[in-house]
Amino acid sequence: MAGITPPDLQKALSGVEYPADSEQLRKVAENNHASKEITDRISHLGKKEFQNPAEVSKAVFNE
Repeated sequence: MAGITPPDLQKALSGVEYPADSEQLRKVAENNHASKEITDRISHLGKKEFQNPAEVSKAVFNE
């Protein structure tokens, strides 16, 4: 996980419409050509619905 930075995550999720679940986040990240590390990390967040980018960042960087 050391390779993911907050700006990387922000760029990967550019254009997400919240609220969004992890599947929606993963699809947007893939469309934004995010690294496999980022898409894998998003996939492992579970089916939780996120209300904003801050919630996603907290989940990605605190797990």
